[in-house]
Order: sequence, then C-alpha cells, then structure tokens
Amino acid sequence: MSRILIVEDDDDTRVVLEETLQDLGHVVAAANDGATALELAHELHPEVAIVDIGLPTMDGYEVAKRLRSSPDSAGELTLIALSGYGREEDRLLSEEAGFDVHLVKPASVDVIAELCRRK
Repeated sequence: MSRILIVEDDDDTRVVLEETLQDLGHVVAAANDGATALELAHELHPEVAIVDIGLPTMDGYEVAKRLRSSPDSAGELTLIALSGYGREEDRLLSEEAGFDVHLVKPASVDVIAELCRRK
C-alpha cells in the first residue's frame, strides 16, 4: 500500500478521501492548506499526493511544484490534481506544475483509489 498525502480545504471531501483510502490499507496524512501539507510531506515522504488547486494562501500549483522539488517526496511521487477547474488551460497549468493526473470534482473515489493502488 502507498503513503498518501491529501491536500484539500473542503472538510467533507478531505475526510471522505482520507477515510476511504485508509480503509483500503493506505497510510494517509491530510492537510487543509499548502504550508501544512509541506510539513506533513517532510514527515510522511508520500508516494502519492492528491492536491486541490483552489487552496487558500498557497494554490495547488505551487504545492505541486514544491513537492516535486522536495527531497521529502519518496522516489517517484505521483501527483494528482483534484480541482473544480476543468478547462483545457487549467489542465495545462496542472501539467506545467508537475501533476501526473488532473481530475475534475466531483471525482470518483473509485478512480482515485485505483490511481493510488497503482503506486
């Protein structure tokens, strides 16, 4: 199973993802903002990070860039953008920030679980 970091400011979404992925046997840490997420990444060394784009203070693009460049990210980090932004330009920005996958909310928990299972 994978070490997963969830970065989501919507409490309901964050809790559902966290509980679902833990129930599947993953080790999960969750944050509601970018600064906290980067602190957790230092402790967790995530293999997968699920990051909302529209975060307060530090957006998900910046979080992704920092995670990609951090030695705290174990091996090949899989970065999944989870966003309400689904235009082509949003997807291009995600790619430029280092995301591997861009999912538009509401994303299927089954799809997210499968992406985490592949790691």
